[in-house]
Amino acid sequence: MSTIIEKFMTQVNENKDALAVFDNERNLSRKELLLLADTIAARLPKGCKRVGIMMNHSVEMIASIFAALRAGAAYIPVEPFFPKERIRYMMEEAEVSVLITNREYADRFPKLTNIIVDKGLAIEETAVGDAEYDEKDLAYILYTSGTTGKPKGVSVTNANVCHYVRAFCNEFHPACGDIMLQHSVCSFDIFVEEVFTTLLSGAALAIPSDEERADVKKLIGFIKRNNVTMLSGFPYLLQEINDLPEIPKSLRLLISGGDVIRASYITNLLGKVEVYNTYGPSETTVCASYCRCTKDNVLEDGTFPVGKSVLGTEIKVMDEEGKELPDGEVGEICIFGGGVSNGYIGNRFEENKAFVNTANGRMYKSGDLGYYLPDGNIAFLHRKDTQIMIKGKRVEVSEVENILTKSELIKQAYVAPKVDDNNLSYMVAYVVPEKENVKLADITDYMKDYLTDFMIPEYFVELKRLPLNANGKVDKMALPNVLRKVAA
Repeated sequence: MSTIIEKFMTQVNENKDALAVFDNERNLSRKELLLLADTIAARLPKGCKRVGIMMNHSVEMIASIFAALRAGAAYIPVEPFFPKERIRYMMEEAEVSVLITNREYADRFPKLTNIIVDKGLAIEETAVGDAEYDEKDLAYILYTSGTTGKPKGVSVTNANVCHYVRAFCNEFHPACGDIMLQHSVCSFDIFVEEVFTTLLSGAALAIPSDEERADVKKLIGFIKRNNVTMLSGFPYLLQEINDLPEIPKSLRLLISGGDVIRASYITNLLGKVEVYNTYGPSETTVCASYCRCTKDNVLEDGTFPVGKSVLGTEIKVMDEEGKELPDGEVGEICIFGGGVSNGYIGNRFEENKAFVNTANGRMYKSGDLGYYLPDGNIAFLHRKDTQIMIKGKRVEVSEVENILTKSELIKQAYVAPKVDDNNLSYMVAYVVPEKENVKLADITDYMKDYLTDFMIPEYFVELKRLPLNANGKVDKMALPNVLRKVAA
Protein backbone atom coordinates (compact mmCIF):
# COMPACT_ATOMS: atom_id res chain seq x y z
CA MET A 1 0.00 0.00 0.00
CA SER A 2 2.76 2.48 1.09
CA THR A 3 2.28 5.99 2.45
CA ILE A 4 2.00 9.50 1.03
CA ILE A 5 5.63 10.31 1.75
CA GLU A 6 6.88 7.01 0.34
CA LYS A 7 4.89 7.57 -2.86
CA PHE A 8 6.23 11.10 -3.21
CA MET A 9 9.79 9.88 -2.62
CA THR A 10 9.27 7.50 -5.55
CA GLN A 11 8.38 10.49 -7.74
CA VAL A 12 11.48 12.36 -6.55
CA ASN A 13 13.72 9.40 -7.29
CA GLU A 14 12.23 8.93 -10.77
CA ASN A 15 12.73 12.54 -11.88
CA LYS A 16 13.96 14.92 -9.19
CA ASP A 17 14.09 17.94 -11.52
CA ALA A 18 10.51 17.68 -12.83
CA LEU A 19 8.22 20.58 -11.92
CA ALA A 20 6.12 19.83 -8.82
CA VAL A 21 4.38 23.02 -7.68
CA PHE A 22 4.31 26.71 -8.52
CA ASP A 23 2.52 29.96 -7.73
CA ASN A 24 2.94 33.43 -9.19
CA GLU A 25 6.19 34.00 -7.31
CA ARG A 26 7.99 30.68 -7.09
CA ASN A 27 8.24 27.24 -8.63
CA LEU A 28 9.75 24.10 -7.13
CA SER A 29 10.92 20.84 -8.61
CA ARG A 30 10.10 17.58 -6.85
CA LYS A 31 13.50 17.57 -5.14
CA GLU A 32 13.18 21.21 -4.11
CA LEU A 33 9.71 20.60 -2.67
CA LEU A 34 11.10 17.72 -0.63
CA LEU A 35 14.01 19.86 0.60
CA LEU A 36 11.74 22.77 1.54
CA ALA A 37 9.46 20.34 3.37
CA ASP A 38 12.50 19.02 5.23
CA THR A 39 13.56 22.57 6.08
CA ILE A 40 10.18 23.14 7.74
CA ALA A 41 9.99 19.67 9.29
CA ALA A 42 13.30 20.30 11.04
CA ARG A 43 11.63 23.13 12.98
CA LEU A 44 8.84 20.95 14.33
CA PRO A 45 9.13 19.65 17.90
CA LYS A 46 10.25 16.04 17.96
CA GLY A 47 7.47 13.54 18.42
CA CYS A 48 4.59 15.89 17.52
CA LYS A 49 1.72 13.88 16.09
CA ARG A 50 -0.79 16.51 14.95
CA VAL A 51 0.13 19.76 13.25
CA GLY A 52 -2.23 22.61 12.41
CA ILE A 53 -1.79 24.37 9.06
CA MET A 54 -3.15 27.96 8.84
CA MET A 55 -1.57 29.70 5.86
CA ASN A 56 -2.21 31.67 2.71
CA HIS A 57 -2.26 29.42 -0.33
CA SER A 58 1.25 29.20 -1.75
CA VAL A 59 4.14 26.89 -2.58
CA GLU A 60 5.17 27.19 1.08
CA MET A 61 1.75 25.97 2.24
CA ILE A 62 2.11 22.77 0.21
CA ALA A 63 5.63 22.28 1.55
CA SER A 64 4.31 22.72 5.11
CA ILE A 65 1.75 19.96 4.61
CA PHE A 66 4.48 17.64 3.36
CA ALA A 67 6.64 18.74 6.30
CA ALA A 68 4.03 17.53 8.77
CA LEU A 69 3.74 14.21 6.94
CA ARG A 70 7.54 13.96 6.65
CA ALA A 71 7.75 14.29 10.44
CA GLY A 72 5.30 11.42 10.84
CA ALA A 73 2.44 13.69 11.93
CA ALA A 74 -1.09 14.28 10.65
CA TYR A 75 -2.07 17.75 9.51
CA ILE A 76 -5.23 19.68 10.38
CA PRO A 77 -5.93 22.40 7.77
CA VAL A 78 -7.80 25.63 8.49
CA GLU A 79 -8.15 28.82 6.49
CA PRO A 80 -6.98 32.08 8.14
CA PHE A 81 -10.38 33.68 7.49
CA PHE A 82 -12.26 31.04 9.53
CA PRO A 83 -13.83 32.39 12.76
CA LYS A 84 -11.28 32.36 15.57
CA GLU A 85 -13.43 30.34 17.96
CA ARG A 86 -14.13 27.74 15.29
CA ILE A 87 -10.39 27.30 14.71
CA ARG A 88 -9.76 27.16 18.46
CA TYR A 89 -12.37 24.41 18.82
CA MET A 90 -10.77 22.37 16.01
CA MET A 91 -7.26 22.74 17.42
CA GLU A 92 -8.36 21.74 20.91
CA GLU A 93 -10.46 18.74 19.86
CA ALA A 94 -7.72 17.50 17.51
CA GLU A 95 -5.14 17.94 20.29
CA VAL A 96 -2.97 20.20 18.16
CA SER A 97 -0.04 21.80 19.95
CA VAL A 98 1.93 23.00 16.91
CA LEU A 99 0.68 25.43 14.27
CA ILE A 100 2.50 26.18 11.01
CA THR A 101 1.43 29.64 9.94
CA ASN A 102 2.42 32.88 8.24
CA ARG A 103 3.92 35.71 10.26
CA GLU A 104 0.80 37.85 9.89
CA TYR A 105 -1.27 35.27 11.80
CA ALA A 106 1.29 34.32 14.45
CA ASP A 107 -0.34 36.23 17.32
CA ARG A 108 -3.79 34.63 16.99
CA PHE A 109 -3.12 31.48 18.99
CA PRO A 110 -0.25 32.22 21.41
CA LYS A 111 -0.91 29.04 23.42
CA LEU A 112 0.19 26.96 20.43
CA THR A 113 3.79 26.55 19.34
CA ASN A 114 3.83 28.70 16.21
CA ILE A 115 6.19 27.71 13.39
CA ILE A 116 6.52 30.75 11.11
CA VAL A 117 6.79 30.03 7.40
CA ASP A 118 6.85 33.10 5.17
CA LYS A 119 6.80 33.48 1.41
CA GLY A 120 10.20 32.84 -0.12
CA LEU A 121 11.48 30.73 2.77
CA ALA A 122 14.95 29.57 1.78
CA ILE A 123 15.80 25.89 1.47
CA GLU A 124 18.31 24.83 4.08
CA GLU A 125 20.53 21.79 4.09
CA THR A 126 18.86 19.95 6.93
CA ALA A 127 18.99 16.36 7.98
CA VAL A 128 15.54 15.16 8.89
CA GLY A 129 15.56 11.88 10.69
CA ASP A 130 13.26 9.55 8.78
CA ALA A 131 10.11 8.93 10.75
CA GLU A 132 8.60 5.48 10.72
CA TYR A 133 5.80 5.65 8.17
CA ASP A 134 2.82 3.34 8.41
CA GLU A 135 -0.15 3.28 6.06
CA LYS A 136 -2.46 3.03 9.08
CA ASP A 137 -1.22 6.37 10.44
CA LEU A 138 -3.46 9.41 10.11
CA ALA A 139 -2.68 11.69 7.19
CA TYR A 140 -5.10 14.48 8.07
CA ILE A 141 -8.19 15.44 10.05
CA LEU A 142 -10.76 17.32 8.00
CA TYR A 143 -13.59 19.17 9.71
CA THR A 144 -17.12 19.10 8.30
CA SER A 145 -20.36 20.60 9.58
CA GLY A 146 -21.86 18.69 12.47
CA THR A 147 -25.52 18.04 13.26
CA THR A 148 -24.89 19.13 16.87
CA GLY A 149 -23.85 22.61 15.76
CA LYS A 150 -20.16 21.88 16.26
CA PRO A 151 -17.86 20.80 13.42
CA LYS A 152 -16.78 17.17 13.43
CA GLY A 153 -13.32 15.98 12.49
CA VAL A 154 -12.99 13.12 9.98
CA SER A 155 -9.78 11.14 10.52
CA VAL A 156 -8.26 9.92 7.24
CA THR A 157 -5.27 7.59 7.00
CA ASN A 158 -2.34 7.36 4.61
CA ALA A 159 -3.88 4.16 3.26
CA ASN A 160 -7.15 6.02 2.52
CA VAL A 161 -5.32 8.74 0.57
CA CYS A 162 -3.14 6.29 -1.37
CA HIS A 163 -6.27 4.29 -2.23
CA TYR A 164 -7.84 7.39 -3.74
CA VAL A 165 -4.71 8.37 -5.64
CA ARG A 166 -4.74 4.93 -7.31
CA ALA A 167 -8.43 5.27 -8.17
CA PHE A 168 -7.92 8.76 -9.64
CA CYS A 169 -4.93 7.66 -11.71
CA ASN A 170 -6.84 4.61 -12.96
CA GLU A 171 -9.61 6.88 -14.30
CA PHE A 172 -7.89 10.09 -15.39
CA HIS A 173 -4.25 9.09 -16.03
CA PRO A 174 -2.42 12.21 -14.81
CA ALA A 175 1.21 12.33 -15.91
CA CYS A 176 4.27 14.53 -16.18
CA GLY A 177 3.12 17.47 -18.29
CA ASP A 178 -0.32 17.64 -16.70
CA ILE A 179 -0.98 20.66 -14.50
CA MET A 180 -3.75 20.65 -11.89
CA LEU A 181 -5.28 23.92 -10.68
CA GLN A 182 -5.28 24.38 -6.90
CA HIS A 183 -8.54 26.27 -6.40
CA SER A 184 -10.26 24.74 -3.37
CA VAL A 185 -9.99 25.91 0.22
CA CYS A 186 -7.72 23.63 2.24
CA SER A 187 -10.52 22.44 4.52
CA PHE A 188 -12.46 20.67 1.79
CA ASP A 189 -11.51 17.31 0.32
CA ILE A 190 -11.30 18.67 -3.23
CA PHE A 191 -8.04 20.14 -1.91
CA VAL A 192 -6.86 16.61 -1.12
CA GLU A 193 -7.66 15.60 -4.69
CA GLU A 194 -5.85 18.61 -6.14
CA VAL A 195 -2.68 18.13 -4.12
CA PHE A 196 -2.06 14.43 -3.68
CA THR A 197 -3.37 12.95 -6.94
CA THR A 198 -1.08 15.46 -8.65
CA LEU A 199 2.12 15.25 -6.64
CA LEU A 200 1.97 11.47 -6.17
CA SER A 201 1.42 10.83 -9.89
CA GLY A 202 4.07 13.00 -11.51
CA ALA A 203 1.87 15.94 -12.52
CA ALA A 204 2.36 19.53 -11.28
CA LEU A 205 0.23 21.80 -9.09
CA ALA A 206 -0.58 25.42 -10.05
CA ILE A 207 -1.59 27.85 -7.28
CA PRO A 208 -3.31 31.11 -8.29
CA SER A 209 -3.43 34.19 -6.07
CA ASP A 210 -6.43 34.90 -3.82
CA GLU A 211 -7.45 37.65 -6.24
CA GLU A 212 -7.37 35.23 -9.18
CA ARG A 213 -9.23 32.59 -7.21
CA ALA A 214 -12.04 35.04 -6.44
CA ASP A 215 -12.56 36.32 -10.02
CA VAL A 216 -13.31 33.75 -12.70
CA LYS A 217 -12.00 35.97 -15.52
CA LYS A 218 -8.68 36.43 -13.75
CA LEU A 219 -8.66 32.73 -12.91
CA ILE A 220 -9.07 31.88 -16.59
CA GLY A 221 -6.14 34.18 -17.36
CA PHE A 222 -4.01 32.21 -14.88
CA ILE A 223 -5.14 28.92 -16.45
CA LYS A 224 -4.24 30.12 -19.94
CA ARG A 225 -0.83 31.55 -18.96
CA ASN A 226 0.17 28.36 -17.20
CA ASN A 227 -1.41 25.77 -19.53
CA VAL A 228 -3.47 24.19 -16.77
CA THR A 229 -4.89 20.86 -17.97
CA MET A 230 -7.03 19.68 -15.04
CA LEU A 231 -9.50 21.44 -12.76
CA SER A 232 -11.61 20.06 -9.93
CA GLY A 233 -14.31 22.24 -8.40
CA PHE A 234 -17.86 22.79 -7.36
CA PRO A 235 -20.67 22.93 -9.94
CA TYR A 236 -20.99 26.71 -9.68
CA LEU A 237 -17.34 27.14 -10.76
CA LEU A 238 -17.97 24.99 -13.83
CA GLN A 239 -21.09 27.02 -14.52
CA GLU A 240 -19.06 30.24 -14.47
CA ILE A 241 -16.53 28.74 -16.89
CA ASN A 242 -19.37 27.49 -19.08
CA ASP A 243 -20.77 31.03 -19.37
CA LEU A 244 -17.48 32.54 -20.58
CA PRO A 245 -17.08 33.28 -24.31
CA GLU A 246 -14.03 31.00 -24.60
CA ILE A 247 -12.81 27.88 -22.82
CA PRO A 248 -9.01 27.61 -22.34
CA LYS A 249 -7.62 25.22 -24.94
CA SER A 250 -5.20 23.63 -22.46
CA LEU A 251 -8.00 22.19 -20.28
CA ARG A 252 -8.60 18.49 -20.91
CA LEU A 253 -10.48 17.55 -17.73
CA LEU A 254 -13.10 19.27 -15.56
CA ILE A 255 -14.25 17.46 -12.42
CA SER A 256 -17.39 18.49 -10.56
CA GLY A 257 -17.90 17.45 -6.96
CA GLY A 258 -19.33 18.48 -3.63
CA ASP A 259 -22.83 19.29 -4.88
CA VAL A 260 -25.36 18.41 -7.57
CA ILE A 261 -24.40 19.42 -11.11
CA ARG A 262 -27.13 20.17 -13.61
CA ALA A 263 -26.96 19.84 -17.38
CA SER A 264 -27.91 23.51 -17.72
CA TYR A 265 -24.66 24.44 -15.95
CA ILE A 266 -22.38 22.91 -18.59
CA THR A 267 -24.18 23.11 -21.94
CA ASN A 268 -21.24 24.85 -23.64
CA LEU A 269 -18.60 22.63 -22.04
CA LEU A 270 -20.01 19.31 -23.23
CA GLY A 271 -18.24 18.16 -26.38
CA LYS A 272 -15.36 20.60 -25.87
CA VAL A 273 -13.73 19.12 -22.77
CA GLU A 274 -14.25 16.00 -20.66
CA VAL A 275 -16.55 16.79 -17.73
CA TYR A 276 -17.05 14.32 -14.88
CA ASN A 277 -19.65 14.26 -12.14
CA THR A 278 -18.27 12.75 -8.93
CA TYR A 279 -19.76 11.65 -5.65
CA GLY A 280 -18.32 10.88 -2.26
CA PRO A 281 -18.50 12.17 1.32
CA SER A 282 -15.35 13.33 3.14
CA GLU A 283 -15.81 10.25 5.31
CA THR A 284 -14.89 8.03 2.33
CA THR A 285 -11.89 10.08 1.12
CA VAL A 286 -12.81 12.49 -1.66
CA CYS A 287 -14.77 10.43 -4.23
CA ALA A 288 -16.44 7.04 -4.29
CA SER A 289 -17.84 7.20 -7.84
CA TYR A 290 -17.31 8.91 -11.20
CA CYS A 291 -19.54 9.53 -14.21
CA ARG A 292 -18.57 11.21 -17.46
CA CYS A 293 -21.22 13.78 -18.37
CA THR A 294 -22.65 13.64 -21.89
CA LYS A 295 -25.76 14.97 -23.59
CA ASP A 296 -27.09 11.39 -23.62
CA ASN A 297 -27.01 10.64 -19.89
CA VAL A 298 -28.97 13.57 -18.47
CA LEU A 299 -31.62 12.34 -16.01
CA GLU A 300 -35.24 13.48 -15.97
CA ASP A 301 -34.56 16.00 -13.20
CA GLY A 302 -31.83 17.68 -15.26
CA THR A 303 -28.91 16.21 -13.30
CA PHE A 304 -26.38 13.50 -14.15
CA PRO A 305 -25.81 10.08 -12.54
CA VAL A 306 -23.05 9.95 -9.94
CA GLY A 307 -21.75 6.94 -11.84
CA LYS A 308 -20.09 3.73 -10.78
CA SER A 309 -17.68 2.89 -7.99
CA VAL A 310 -14.05 3.95 -8.34
CA LEU A 311 -11.29 1.36 -8.26
CA GLY A 312 -11.10 -0.36 -4.86
CA THR A 313 -14.54 0.87 -3.74
CA GLU A 314 -17.98 -0.73 -3.76
CA ILE A 315 -21.24 1.20 -3.54
CA LYS A 316 -24.55 -0.43 -2.67
CA VAL A 317 -28.06 1.01 -2.46
CA MET A 318 -29.60 -0.60 0.62
CA ASP A 319 -32.86 -0.61 2.53
CA GLU A 320 -33.19 0.03 6.26
CA GLU A 321 -32.57 -3.66 7.00
CA GLY A 322 -29.27 -3.67 5.10
CA LYS A 323 -30.51 -5.52 2.03
CA GLU A 324 -29.36 -4.43 -1.41
CA LEU A 325 -32.17 -3.05 -3.54
CA PRO A 326 -32.96 -3.78 -7.21
CA ASP A 327 -32.83 -1.21 -10.01
CA GLY A 328 -35.12 1.77 -9.58
CA GLU A 329 -35.88 1.31 -5.87
CA VAL A 330 -34.78 4.17 -3.62
CA GLY A 331 -32.51 3.40 -0.70
CA GLU A 332 -29.51 4.66 1.23
CA ILE A 333 -26.17 4.89 -0.57
CA CYS A 334 -23.66 2.79 1.41
CA ILE A 335 -19.94 2.77 0.63
CA PHE A 336 -17.36 0.01 1.17
CA GLY A 337 -13.65 -0.18 0.38
CA GLY A 338 -10.27 1.41 0.84
CA GLY A 339 -11.56 4.96 1.10
CA VAL A 340 -13.73 4.45 4.18
CA SER A 341 -12.04 6.45 6.93
CA ASN A 342 -11.48 5.77 10.62
CA GLY A 343 -14.49 7.90 11.48
CA TYR A 344 -14.86 11.00 13.64
CA ILE A 345 -12.48 12.00 16.39
CA GLY A 346 -13.64 12.98 19.85
CA ASN A 347 -16.75 11.86 21.68
CA ARG A 348 -18.90 11.15 18.60
CA PHE A 349 -20.59 7.89 19.53
CA GLU A 350 -23.88 8.60 17.76
CA GLU A 351 -22.28 9.99 14.57
CA ASN A 352 -19.82 7.09 14.39
CA LYS A 353 -22.72 4.65 14.14
CA ALA A 354 -22.65 5.50 10.43
CA PHE A 355 -19.44 3.43 10.23
CA VAL A 356 -20.23 -0.28 10.37
CA ASN A 357 -17.96 -3.30 10.29
CA THR A 358 -19.57 -5.94 8.08
CA ALA A 359 -18.67 -9.32 6.64
CA ASN A 360 -17.78 -7.45 3.43
CA GLY A 361 -15.52 -4.97 5.21
CA ARG A 362 -15.98 -1.55 6.73
CA MET A 363 -19.04 0.33 5.48
CA TYR A 364 -20.12 3.97 5.67
CA LYS A 365 -23.84 4.75 5.63
CA SER A 366 -23.89 8.07 3.80
CA GLY A 367 -27.33 9.37 4.74
CA ASP A 368 -27.88 10.03 1.03
CA LEU A 369 -30.71 8.49 -0.95
CA GLY A 370 -30.31 7.14 -4.47
CA TYR A 371 -31.14 4.26 -6.78
CA TYR A 372 -29.57 2.01 -9.41
CA LEU A 373 -30.13 2.80 -13.06
CA PRO A 374 -30.53 -0.14 -15.51
CA ASP A 375 -26.98 0.38 -16.81
CA GLY A 376 -25.46 -0.02 -13.34
CA ASN A 377 -24.90 3.67 -12.69
CA ILE A 378 -26.24 5.23 -9.52
CA ALA A 379 -28.54 8.25 -9.42
CA PHE A 380 -28.33 10.54 -6.38
CA LEU A 381 -31.61 11.95 -5.09
CA HIS A 382 -31.09 13.91 -1.88
CA ARG A 383 -30.24 13.67 1.79
CA LYS A 384 -32.51 11.55 3.96
CA ASP A 385 -33.21 14.55 6.16
CA THR A 386 -34.50 17.10 3.60
CA GLN A 387 -38.20 16.34 3.98
CA ILE A 388 -40.56 18.72 5.80
CA MET A 389 -44.29 18.72 6.59
CA ILE A 390 -46.48 21.49 5.14
CA LYS A 391 -50.24 21.46 5.87
CA GLY A 392 -49.92 17.88 7.02
CA LYS A 393 -48.31 16.73 3.80
CA ARG A 394 -44.72 15.60 3.28
CA VAL A 395 -42.65 17.81 0.96
CA GLU A 396 -39.24 16.96 -0.44
CA VAL A 397 -37.40 20.31 -0.57
CA SER A 398 -34.92 19.08 -3.18
CA GLU A 399 -37.81 18.22 -5.52
CA VAL A 400 -39.07 21.80 -5.35
CA GLU A 401 -35.56 23.09 -6.01
CA ASN A 402 -35.15 20.73 -8.97
CA ILE A 403 -38.32 22.07 -10.59
CA LEU A 404 -37.11 25.65 -10.18
CA THR A 405 -33.69 25.01 -11.68
CA LYS A 406 -35.18 23.28 -14.71
CA SER A 407 -37.06 26.46 -15.67
CA GLU A 408 -35.70 28.57 -18.52
CA LEU A 409 -36.56 31.59 -16.37
CA ILE A 410 -34.10 30.63 -13.63
CA LYS A 411 -30.31 30.51 -13.76
CA GLN A 412 -29.75 29.37 -10.18
CA ALA A 413 -32.06 28.52 -7.29
CA TYR A 414 -31.88 27.43 -3.69
CA VAL A 415 -34.89 26.47 -1.58
CA ALA A 416 -34.55 26.81 2.17
CA PRO A 417 -36.86 25.06 4.65
CA LYS A 418 -37.90 27.31 7.54
CA VAL A 419 -39.86 26.95 10.77
CA ASP A 420 -41.99 29.73 12.27
CA ASP A 421 -42.70 30.51 15.95
CA ASN A 422 -45.58 28.06 15.92
CA ASN A 423 -43.19 25.30 14.81
CA LEU A 424 -44.85 25.12 11.38
CA SER A 425 -42.69 24.60 8.30
CA TYR A 426 -42.56 26.79 5.22
CA MET A 427 -40.17 27.34 2.30
CA VAL A 428 -38.23 30.32 0.94
CA ALA A 429 -36.97 30.18 -2.65
CA TYR A 430 -33.85 32.21 -3.46
CA VAL A 431 -33.64 32.66 -7.22
CA VAL A 432 -31.20 34.15 -9.72
CA PRO A 433 -33.24 34.97 -12.85
CA GLU A 434 -31.87 34.05 -16.26
CA LYS A 435 -32.81 37.51 -17.56
CA GLU A 436 -33.84 40.87 -16.15
CA ASN A 437 -37.49 41.67 -15.54
CA VAL A 438 -38.58 38.09 -14.86
CA LYS A 439 -41.92 38.32 -13.08
CA LEU A 440 -42.73 36.32 -9.97
CA ALA A 441 -46.11 35.40 -11.47
CA ASP A 442 -44.34 33.76 -14.41
CA ILE A 443 -42.24 31.65 -12.04
CA THR A 444 -45.19 30.52 -9.93
CA ASP A 445 -47.31 29.81 -13.01
CA TYR A 446 -44.48 27.58 -14.28
CA MET A 447 -44.26 25.76 -10.95
CA LYS A 448 -48.00 25.12 -10.87
CA ASP A 449 -47.58 22.96 -13.98
CA TYR A 450 -45.42 20.54 -11.95
CA LEU A 451 -46.26 20.97 -8.26
CA THR A 452 -49.37 21.13 -6.14
CA ASP A 453 -50.06 24.48 -4.44
CA PHE A 454 -48.74 23.51 -0.99
CA MET A 455 -45.38 22.61 -2.56
CA ILE A 456 -44.82 26.09 -3.99
CA PRO A 457 -42.58 28.19 -1.71
CA GLU A 458 -44.40 30.80 0.32
CA TYR A 459 -41.68 33.42 -0.25
CA PHE A 460 -39.38 34.22 -3.17
CA VAL A 461 -36.20 36.32 -2.92
CA GLU A 462 -34.48 37.54 -6.09
CA LEU A 463 -30.69 37.66 -5.98
CA LYS A 464 -28.00 38.64 -8.48
CA ARG A 465 -26.07 35.52 -7.49
CA LEU A 466 -26.21 32.87 -4.79
CA PRO A 467 -23.68 33.49 -1.99
CA LEU A 468 -21.17 30.66 -1.65
CA ASN A 469 -19.19 29.63 1.40
CA ALA A 470 -15.54 28.66 1.54
CA ASN A 471 -16.44 25.13 0.44
CA GLY A 472 -18.19 26.37 -2.71
CA LYS A 473 -21.67 25.51 -1.50
CA VAL A 474 -24.57 27.89 -0.92
CA ASP A 475 -23.81 29.96 2.18
CA LYS A 476 -27.07 29.63 4.08
CA MET A 477 -26.02 32.17 6.71
CA ALA A 478 -25.44 34.82 4.03
CA LEU A 479 -28.93 34.50 2.54
CA PRO A 480 -31.49 37.17 3.48
CA ASN A 481 -33.51 35.86 6.38
CA VAL A 482 -37.23 35.71 5.64
CA LEU A 483 -39.39 35.22 8.72
CA ARG A 484 -43.06 34.33 8.55
CA LYS A 485 -45.15 36.63 10.71
CA VAL A 486 -47.28 34.75 13.20
CA ALA A 487 -50.45 36.24 14.60
CA ALA A 488 -50.24 36.97 18.31
